[in-house]
Amino acid sequence: MREHHPHDGRDGFDKRMGRERGARGPRVFAPGDLKLLLPALIAEQPCHGYDLIRRIESLFDGAYSPSPGVIYPTLTFLEESELISGDAEGGKKSYTITDAGRLFLSEQAVALDGVRMRIDVSKRSLRGQDRPPQIHEAVHNLRHALHSHHGRWSPEEILRVAALLNRTAQAIADGKDQ
Repeated sequence: MREHHPHDGRDGFDKRMGRERGARGPRVFAPGDLKLLLPALIAEQPCHGYDLIRRIESLFDGAYSPSPGVIYPTLTFLEESELISGDAEGGKKSYTITDAGRLFLSEQAVALDGVRMRIDVSKRSLRGQDRPPQIHEAVHNLRHALHSHHGRWSPEEILRVAALLNRTAQAIADGKDQ
């Protein structure tokens, strides 16, 4: 059950991290950037979608992490375009670059350089909002714990975890322990 605050009638949060409720953070990638960056990262080293999220996060020194809702549809598009190939093993897809993907990257080398330059600019602008390393690691651990469920959420577990996360978020916002 959510804690009621008379000033807003919702869940106790007027704003999230300095943004309007429901608003997204600063735009990090221009349209089409991920369609260039993901094949480039896969060409460097075949990997899973979650690995790509972590690699992009490391490109931003932890100041930004793309959501699975952005990464996985882009991977599907790239796979359907035959620029990458996905091989399902143990329930997780491992992606590799295709010959068509290598050709695409060579043809788009200048555009890819632009993406990397925009990443550097975005990283510098996000640094002011960077969290201490201990907080960054704790957020990473939380994401990993949530990701490890792989969609196997019982109704009871959904309620338990949602309540726990809401209480924790409220305690952080209030500056108090739970």
